[in-house]
Amino acid sequence: MKAGDVRAKTEDELKGELERLAKERFNLRFQKASGQLENTARVRQVRRDMARIKTILAERARA
Repeated sequence: MKAGDVRAKTEDELKGELERLAKERFNLRFQKASGQLENTARVRQVRRDMARIKTILAERARA
């Protein structure tokens, strides 16, 4: 997900996406612990997407 894509979404959409990513991150952690995680790069990608969304939300709150 690119920053431009994130900026184009509404605040409600971003919060929903953030919630979905948090659930995915939780599931990925369980997969890693049980040795079933196939795509290890996805953990990093989800974490960065969450940070990107939180940054945009914080920018909007400051404005």
